[in-house]
Amino acid sequence: MSQNLEVRNVQQTVELSAPPDAVYAALMDAQQHAAFTGFDAEIDAREGGAFATGSGLNSGYTLVLVPGRRIVQAWRHRDWSEHHYSIATFDLVPMGRGTRLTFTQVGVPADAYEWMDEGWRTTYWSPLARYLAMRRRA
Repeated sequence: MSQNLEVRNVQQTVELSAPPDAVYAALMDAQQHAAFTGFDAEIDAREGGAFATGSGLNSGYTLVLVPGRRIVQAWRHRDWSEHHYSIATFDLVPMGRGTRLTFTQVGVPADAYEWMDEGWRTTYWSPLARYLAMRRRA
């Protein structure tokens, strides 16, 4: 029996003070990912590879990788319906000496939209910006 799950899309743009390759590495390298989020991460950084981030709260599969430019993942949160995945796309564009990251997540359950939208900002983009800035100074 199919369910009609109401979904929404998250779209965010953030400017980061590091080149696209550094942003890509921070997102796809399990050690760096854990360092900037503060949560355990397991990431098989290949197309078709599985990932679990947020100490197991988030999981899925990487669908497309274009190093330094694009990451596309089938992504789900532990609290969502068992077989529901969204599609998360991270587009990285050089901007001066930094990167413009455009993030789109299609198919977020409507009842999770508010906290997902806020969660990306507080758990990912702000800590990622601090992490990248700190690494630049090191």
